[in-house]
Amino acid sequence: MDQTVSPKMSFDAAIDRLIDLTLSAGPREALTDKYFSHTKRIAEANGDCEVTYAVFMRRRVIAALSPACRIIERLAPDARIKRFFADGEVVLTEQKLMEVTGPFSQLSELETLLLQKVGLPCVAANNAYEMCRAMPSASFMDMHARHGSGPEMNLLAAYGAAVGSNAARAEDTEIVGFTGSSQDLTAPMFGAERGMGTMPHALIGFTGGDVVEATKLFVEALPDNPVAFALVDYSGREITDSLACAKWFYDEAELDKQGKTFGVRLDTHGGRFAEGLDYERSVKTVGDWMGVSGEYTIVENVLGLRAFQLDASNILVDRVRRILFGAGVSVAAVIHTREALDQAGYKDAKVVASSGFGVQKCQVMGAANAPVDMVGTGSFLPATLAETYATADVISYDGHKRVKVGREFLFD
Repeated sequence: MDQTVSPKMSFDAAIDRLIDLTLSAGPREALTDKYFSHTKRIAEANGDCEVTYAVFMRRRVIAALSPACRIIERLAPDARIKRFFADGEVVLTEQKLMEVTGPFSQLSELETLLLQKVGLPCVAANNAYEMCRAMPSASFMDMHARHGSGPEMNLLAAYGAAVGSNAARAEDTEIVGFTGSSQDLTAPMFGAERGMGTMPHALIGFTGGDVVEATKLFVEALPDNPVAFALVDYSGREITDSLACAKWFYDEAELDKQGKTFGVRLDTHGGRFAEGLDYERSVKTVGDWMGVSGEYTIVENVLGLRAFQLDASNILVDRVRRILFGAGVSVAAVIHTREALDQAGYKDAKVVASSGFGVQKCQVMGAANAPVDMVGTGSFLPATLAETYATADVISYDGHKRVKVGREFLFD
């Protein structure tokens, strides 16, 4: 699939599956808000009229509207849809996303279903777009599935991530972006037939905490899988276990000669530092990597601020310091692992990072040029549910403009 173009044609089947899941839950009158069903009956009994709904959101998003359009096309085939933005385009706060025109009696009952398909994918698209731009050389794997509420949400969120990723690549063809999903269900959103993945902590526990043994079992069970990524934080020995797994893969099994790729996945718990690091060592590791010294000098370089001294109590500074030097999967932990692999002669080994890779963490990782080859993340999901609230207002009745006070901007 050409990843620089609109994903629409590649995602048709997945979007149709999403709409099928929605409609399989029951008749539309059971799925919509009751006052919309009441309004439908009143309109039918009193002559009906042609209305135009305007749809907007109260925050900046990336348009990802195909699911919303598809459900209108399915349930109100005579309705006319006017989109103001193609999927992948930036939409500013309170700009109209689309208008839907048709009989009031048909459209009233669809408002709930329409809005359910707008907010989540548009916010996910915006987050994925920013994440991909922040870390252009890293590939991303969609790992949000277990944080969702089920297949319908999974498809909506994955669609948004794919749209955002494609939008970033359309701006810069050097951006790798999202290349796969942890689910078979959502893999088509990223141009893949099957889901992908490393291994869970549970598999390492199954082997008594032996990550080398878990890696061997993974390779044996999946002989056609081209990658073997070892999850190395289970026992708190990120460096020791990374080197042990690399030694088995390259020096003993020689799987690289069979065309397989090896990598280590960092998912260190946020309550502790990766093996060999503490806060001071983390500051030195990042400083040496970036060619600067001093905790706040590093922060200022990452933030691009050199003209003034940042207040150390600034909450933004504190967040950036945590990502750079703190516990868990920090910039320092990534650099520390990369350097250990390189020094041991395993320069072809990949570093996969997961744990909290939302927009801000990706921006800090990218600004520090952290050597991450792949990011596994579900943190393109909206941080709060309120972010996803889309709104629709009727702005025209039989051609006469009319809307509640305060929403006159929708006439433009």
